[in-house]
Amino acid sequence: MDEARKVIILGSGSAGLTAAIYAARAQLRPLVVAGSQRGGQLALTTDVENFPGFPDGVQGPELMELQRRQAERFDVDFIDEDATAVDLRRPPFEVTVAGRTLRAQAVIIATGASANWLGLPNEQRLIGHGVSSCAPCDAFFFREKEVAVVGGGDSAMEEALFLTKFASRVTIIHRRDRFRASKIMAERALRHAKIDVLWDTVVEDVLGDGKVTGLRLRNVKSSARSDLRVDGLFVAIGHHPNTELFRGQIELDDAGYVVLKEHTMTSVPGVFAAGDVHDRRYRQAVTAAAWGCMAAMDVEKYLEGTDLPR
Repeated sequence: MDEARKVIILGSGSAGLTAAIYAARAQLRPLVVAGSQRGGQLALTTDVENFPGFPDGVQGPELMELQRRQAERFDVDFIDEDATAVDLRRPPFEVTVAGRTLRAQAVIIATGASANWLGLPNEQRLIGHGVSSCAPCDAFFFREKEVAVVGGGDSAMEEALFLTKFASRVTIIHRRDRFRASKIMAERALRHAKIDVLWDTVVEDVLGDGKVTGLRLRNVKSSARSDLRVDGLFVAIGHHPNTELFRGQIELDDAGYVVLKEHTMTSVPGVFAAGDVHDRRYRQAVTAAAWGCMAAMDVEKYLEGTDLPR
């Protein structure tokens, strides 16, 4: 593994693994820096019902393991450690992992994005067991059940409105007395017959043993505490891209997401990005896989010295 690689892929979620499969089939012998938490966000997800090819659904960790095994079938190399430093100024690009400096002619950044959580005592324990950060991913499991959404921006309104297609009741919990969402999104939520709002309220903890059964709430004005019975909690206070390692080396937008210049290429020729690390709109496993495919194909064209596909 010490020789210079044609391509190093940072990240082992759906984008990174798909990029690895395509790069390997193009004879680029990719090396994947998988990270200490291999599999990305899907490794923290229980049932995945909307990934094509699995009519009965699939567990998130199982889906990631299957994608990894498919990559290994094409002799993709993996390092299950976190990259601690990169030098993306010019090729050969350098990636430092476990004290070793790896070099490559091209790099695909597929480090993904992470949900912002509330930091509650039982929140992490119940992720995948009633606590979620993605209504399109998990709303199906809350048919005719009562759920809560925490947040006050457009994302929270979108999550709440999407959940009304499945849940019997959706309660939006917001720490202020008005939403920061756009007027049209706020009005849609406030007018919906299935949506209630608890203003000036914060969640202090998630209740439940094995699955969510309720929330411990506190009114920020009166300090009064109460319990709300719900079957699920959707945290919609935003995501943050995992791009701190690349700050100052490639162009990022105001929120830290990678800016793409041409197809999947970043502001540095030879450095590409795929998945949630730049895609702040869709954030789905299947779209991440598609971006991974595109990035690998763009790397192949770049290394051949030909123009990227138009």
